Amino acid sequence: MSRPPVTVAPVIVGGGPAGAAAGIALLQAGVRAVLLERLDVPGDTICGGFLSWRTVERIAALGIDPDSLGGHRVSDVALYVGGKEQGATLPAPALGVSRQRLDSILLDAAQGRGVDVRRGQTVRALGDADLTLADGNIVPWDSLFLATGKSDLRGVSRPRGGTGGDPELGLRLRLAPSPALTRMVGGRIELHLFDRGYIGLVMQEDGSVNACMAVRKSRLADAGGTPARLFARLADEMPALADRLADMPADPQIDAIGNVPYGWRATDTRTGLFRLGDQAAVIPSVAGEGVGIALASAQSAVAHWLSDGAKGAHPHQRAFARHVARPVALAGLVKGLGSRPALARALLALPGAAQIVARLTRV
Repeated sequence: MSRPPVTVAPVIVGGGPAGAAAGIALLQAGVRAVLLERLDVPGDTICGGFLSWRTVERIAALGIDPDSLGGHRVSDVALYVGGKEQGATLPAPALGVSRQRLDSILLDAAQGRGVDVRRGQTVRALGDADLTLADGNIVPWDSLFLATGKSDLRGVSRPRGGTGGDPELGLRLRLAPSPALTRMVGGRIELHLFDRGYIGLVMQEDGSVNACMAVRKSRLADAGGTPARLFARLADEMPALADRLADMPADPQIDAIGNVPYGWRATDTRTGLFRLGDQAAVIPSVAGEGVGIALASAQSAVAHWLSDGAKGAHPHQRAFARHVARPVALAGLVKGLGSRPALARALLALPGAAQIVARLTRV
C-alpha cells in the first residue's frame, strides 16, 4: 500500500498500548511518527490487566513475542451472579499482565525500533494545526493519533459517564500474592457481578491479583461513600468474593478514576484526528477487551492514514465504531446482569453461556 506524502510527521499523543502500536505500525510502513508521552516511566494504569487471546495475537503481529511479557497464563473464565457460578474454558489461552509491564515493553519496543518517543511531554492545548506542551513548546501537526486512554484532552473530550446523573467510577485494588489466591483464582479470570457494578479478578505476572471494579456512584454512596467500605460491603454480600478478599488490609490502597463513559463510541471525528483506544470506544471492562480495542483501533487508524492521509480519519472512525458495536453492546448487557436477577438466572441456565460471552465480546 502506498503512503501519503509526509510534510509534517504524524503525531501520537499517549504512549500506552494504542499509541505504541500506532507508532510501530507506522514505522513498519516507513513512516517515523513523533510520540508524546506525559510520563517518563509508564505507570500502572487502572485496567483489568487481562489480555485476551485475540489481543495476544495482535501483540505478536507487532513483532513482539508474547512470551516476553512474562504474563500469567489464563485458560478459563468464571462468571458469578447472585451467588451462582458458571465456568468455561476460554477459546484459547489468554494472559494476565499488569499495565505497567505491558506499557513499558510496548513503548520500549516502539522507541527501540526508531519511533521518535518523547517522554515527560504533557499536552496542554490542541490547536487546529499545532499542540501546546506544558513547557510552552509548540508541536505542529497535520495528522494526530489521539491515544490518551481514559484521560481526555481539552477540546476533544468525550461525554462524561453516567446514566440519569449516576456516573460510573473505576476502582482498582491489587491483592498481594498468596497460596490461597493462587488456588482460587489461578489460571482463570473471574467476573463477579452485583447491583450497579461488577468486579474482575485476574492474576498478574508477579502472582498478585488485580481486582478491577466498575461501579455506579450511587452504589458507592450506599456502602458508606468510600471504596474500602464498598469492598467490605460486597464481601459481606458475596461469599465467593469474600474468600478472595480475606487478606485485604484494613486500609488498602485503592486507585480510582471518575466519570468513565462505558459503552461510548466515537462515530466521527475531524479531519486529521484519529481517535484510538478508549478515545475511540470504551468497552465495559467486564469484557476484558480494553487493550484489544487499543491495538485494533491503532491498526485501523494506521491503515486508513496510509490510504487517505489526514482525510482517512473520518472513514477510520466510522468503520471502527461499526466494528466494535456488537462487543461493546454485549459487554454492556453483561455488566447489567447484577441488577437484573431474572435475566442473570436465564443466562446462567444456558449451557456454555460464559464461553459464548467470552467469544462475542472479542474485537
